[in-house]
Amino acid sequence: LPQAVEGWIEKAIAVALIVVMTVVHSGSRRNSGGMQWLFTVFKVAVIVVFCIAALLFVDEPQPLAFVPVSGDAQLLTSGAFAISLIYVSYAYTGWNAATYLSSELDDPQRDLPRILFIGTAVVTLLYVALNYVFLRVAAMDAMTGKIEIGFIAAEAAFGRAGGQFAGIALALLLISTVSAMTLAGPRVLQVIGEDFSILKMLSRTNNDGLPYFAIRTQSFIAILFILTSGFESILVFAGFTLALNSFVTVFGVFVLRWRQPELPRPYRTFAYPLTPIIYLMLTGWTLGFVLYNRPAEGLFGLALIGSGALMFWVSARWARNVAA
Repeated sequence: LPQAVEGWIEKAIAVALIVVMTVVHSGSRRNSGGMQWLFTVFKVAVIVVFCIAALLFVDEPQPLAFVPVSGDAQLLTSGAFAISLIYVSYAYTGWNAATYLSSELDDPQRDLPRILFIGTAVVTLLYVALNYVFLRVAAMDAMTGKIEIGFIAAEAAFGRAGGQFAGIALALLLISTVSAMTLAGPRVLQVIGEDFSILKMLSRTNNDGLPYFAIRTQSFIAILFILTSGFESILVFAGFTLALNSFVTVFGVFVLRWRQPELPRPYRTFAYPLTPIIYLMLTGWTLGFVLYNRPAEGLFGLALIGSGALMFWVSARWARNVAA
C-alpha cells in the first residue's frame, strides 16, 4: 500500500480504539474498572515474559556499559538530552493518575499514598527492565531514530517470525495506556466543571456516576490530534504541556507555604525545600531547551496553558459578578 494510505489506516485504527474506549468507560463503572484491570494484568504479564524470554533467546547480546566515559558530561548538558527527558517524563505520566480518582476512594488519605508508592515502584521496575532488554538484545544503530523499538528488539531476540508476534503483543500494550488515560484523564475535566460554573457541562455524570461528558470531550480532542498531527509532534507537545503543568504545580508548594503558612498539611514535602527546588531546576532546564529546539510544539503548549489561564480568569470574574 502507498505510504499515505498506510498512514490513514493507522489513524483510523487509532480513532476506532479511542471510540471503543470512550463507549466502555462512559457506560458502567463495573465494565470500565473490569476492563482496565484485565488490560493492566495483561500488560504486566507481557512485559515480564518478554524481558525474560528476550534475554534467554538472544544469540548475540549487545555490550552495555553503565559507567560514564569521557565526553558523557557534554551529552548531559546538550539540547538533545533535555528533549529526551520529555520522552522519559512522558513515559511516567500516569504515576499520579490515581489522584484523579481520589474522590471515589473510601479512605483516600490512607489508600492514596500506598497506591502511588506501589504503582510508581512497579512501573519503574518494569520500565527499567524493559529498556535494559531493548539495549541488551538490539543494536543501538538499528534503534536510533525509530519509533517501533519493541519490534526491533523482538526481531533481534526471536527472529523474523517471533519478532512479528512479540511486536504485535507489545503494540497491544498501548490499548492499556489508552484505556487508562480515557478512564483517569476526564476526572480532571470533571472537577473543572464542578469548580467553574461556566464549564459545568463537564461535570455531568450518568446514572452510574461516570463523567460521560468529560470523557467524550477528552476523546474528541484526542481524535483531533490524531487526525492533524504526527506521532513525534504529539509526544513532544503533550510531554511539554504536562511538564509545564507539573512545574507550576510544584511551584505552588512555595506559594502555599508563603500565603497560607497555617494551612493543615497531612502530608509535608520530603526534604523541603531541596526536593522541589531540584525538580524545578531540572524541569525548567528541560522546558527551556524544548522551546529552543522545538519552538512549534513548545509555543503551542504555552498558548494552550495561556488560554486555560485566561478562561480561569474569565470564569472567576463571571462567578463574582453573578454572586454580586
